[in-house]
Amino acid sequence: MIIDLITGFLGAGKTTFIRSYARHFMNKGSRICILENDYGAVNVDVMFLQDLLGNQCELEMVIGGDGYEAHRRRFKTKLISMAMMGYDRVLVEPSGVFDVDEFFDVLREEPLDRWYTPGNVISIVSAKQEKALSADARYLLASQIANAGCVVLSKVQEADECEIRDTICLMNEVMNEFHCSRTFGDDVIQGNWELFGESDYEKISRCGYRLENHVKYQVEQENGYRSLFYFYIKMQEAEIRETTERILNDPSFGNVHRVKGFVETNEGHWLLINAVPGQIEIEERERGQNALIVIGEHLNRDLIDKCFAQRAKYYGEL
Repeated sequence: MIIDLITGFLGAGKTTFIRSYARHFMNKGSRICILENDYGAVNVDVMFLQDLLGNQCELEMVIGGDGYEAHRRRFKTKLISMAMMGYDRVLVEPSGVFDVDEFFDVLREEPLDRWYTPGNVISIVSAKQEKALSADARYLLASQIANAGCVVLSKVQEADECEIRDTICLMNEVMNEFHCSRTFGDDVIQGNWELFGESDYEKISRCGYRLENHVKYQVEQENGYRSLFYFYIKMQEAEIRETTERILNDPSFGNVHRVKGFVETNEGHWLLINAVPGQIEIEERERGQNALIVIGEHLNRDLIDKCFAQRAKYYGEL
């Protein structure tokens, strides 16, 4: 069974890409499974992919919340159970703070090494990638692009030539910083996804992967990255937009990378929130999972709780 990994830093657009990538295989008659592999104890991205569910596509989850090693064991156990299902291809969408080494390490273990064949590692990088990244974030970016068969830029239609050039320069900077000989240039896919056709996805689906050497270390999430969750929030659209914008832009809240999830309005409508610095997307959905997650580094939980906790029935840290 072929297994692909689609990586990308927080808010890069992995879920948006994987929806179109999955449809490419479905159009060819393949039966696939999308595995949402997240360190957090709540995974709202599954709700973003519900429209794909059917005879040709199933969704599975691996969730964490109690440490890296426990999460890795669950990842392996899930892959073992999925191997019996007869899928043509498995697409793994991991957390935005996922180290690609885990993917290859798990697939080398028995019995997975007999059941799965690594297909592609595809890394999604925002064309408007923030340049002021922490040391941990720079390492994670390096890990995700070093072994990629191809790097696909997202949000190209929103970026100018200078921003695209700076993003590719940043990619080469982190390669050099972590002593990887790989360089990027014209091989980076820069097209507008809205204009991609089947031939574009066919090319990407044959990109494979690389095994490049680079400096490695374990990113300890508890030392920097945190995820706060808030269940059963009721807020109006204008209020959630204003609050999200304030949290993303005010450094007193910490280095907030992403706000994602669902809230319910007083009228009973579901609002999907998908926000990163510089871009806040809110749209109405027929269904939702009443959970909102704030992800970032060195978060000021007290301040963020003041924005959401009084509106939530349950809240805490993943």
